[in-house]
Amino acid sequence: MTKTPEPRALKKRDYLAELSRLQTEMVRLQSWIVHHGLRVVVLFEGRDTAGKGGIIKRITDRTSPRVVRTVALGTPTERERTQWYFQRYVAHLPAAGEMVLFDRSWYNRAGVERVMGFCTDEEYQEFMRSAPSFERMLTRSGIILIKYWLSVSDEEQERRFEARLKDPAKRWKLSAMDLEARARWVDYAEAKDEMFAYTDIKEVPWFVLDADDKRTARLNLMTHLLEQIPHDDLPSPKLELPPRQDRKYVRPPADTQTYVPQYFVPA
Repeated sequence: MTKTPEPRALKKRDYLAELSRLQTEMVRLQSWIVHHGLRVVVLFEGRDTAGKGGIIKRITDRTSPRVVRTVALGTPTERERTQWYFQRYVAHLPAAGEMVLFDRSWYNRAGVERVMGFCTDEEYQEFMRSAPSFERMLTRSGIILIKYWLSVSDEEQERRFEARLKDPAKRWKLSAMDLEARARWVDYAEAKDEMFAYTDIKEVPWFVLDADDKRTARLNLMTHLLEQIPHDDLPSPKLELPPRQDRKYVRPPADTQTYVPQYFVPA
């Protein structure tokens, strides 16, 4: 059993340095996934304001969107509501050499749909029976499936909601659904506990992340994620810049093209 290292206090300078190191390691992992044709799925769940989007942005900051894709599905269409529940998620599963990050996932049924009454009791119970089997089926097919629950305290969520209300750049993150979820804190807590009781299975356990501090949460999750997929450096291909053509070329006159105005110039 791997011994958990002693945590270390984090200053902003140290955070930025460690984040840069982890992002570089994510690029190495990306190369490993492509080289070995791995199929990786990572689920990010948690309360509103828990920081799912911020962590996903840091993971994908230096990776290729053709390899590491983020999936954040909206409200299902009328047609999708008539499909097998998992069907619209299956359409986004990775092919060989891809990693998919679900910003919320099929667990919407165990959370928001359950609490807000968007599904029937029969649909909810069927999901709880089916989800473990569905995930075991994915892992048997060779998919690496990792599930994260971002845990945030009542007090910290309240602070982040207040910050979003005051900041015009963040207000778009608040929806009527978010506000209603805030009013149903206990309902969501109970739904999460029941979800864990059914779906925290040996083959695909839930990993709970303390997300009250955004910086440490990002580093802790990225470090843990990298540990879940053993990888190593691959030999770097030898690259050389080819010589440029020496054929004479004359640019069209500047007044024949429409330029973006120079709102800013170098100091």
